[in-house]
Amino acid sequence: MLRALLDTNLFISYLRSLASGSPAVRSVEAAFNRLVVLLLPAEVVDEVVRRITTKPYLTRPIASNDIVELVLGLGAVGEVLPRLVGPAAAIGRDRNDDFLIAQAIAGRADVLVSGDKDLLVRDRVDGVRVVSPAYFLDLLGTR
Repeated sequence: MLRALLDTNLFISYLRSLASGSPAVRSVEAAFNRLVVLLLPAEVVDEVVRRITTKPYLTRPIASNDIVELVLGLGAVGEVLPRLVGPAAAIGRDRNDDFLIAQAIAGRADVLVSGDKDLLVRDRVDGVRVVSPAYFLDLLGTR
């Protein structure tokens, strides 16, 4: 089964637009439906919660109950990855994304799914394919 690490932006899109049917929302749904092995770094969960609770444009439309349900649901279906020890190697165009790449490599991910252009400029890093949500759905045959 495909091992996938989903970027924070997909989970935020999921919470903002559950009914949209967008590729980001459908990618998260694929993880919840266990169509992939979801790799879940604690850093991603932390980043989702931090972004939503500190950005007014996200705090207003997303209820705190939805955040709790998301985190609990992810914990139930995901393979939790231990936190990185020390700083991640400088790999990506945006240093803030390096932990995602490092976690994808450490978790033996097949794909790192993101809508972030800074990550998508990389086709592959140490055997991990970096793909958009739409391409991810193509890989799963669910688009």
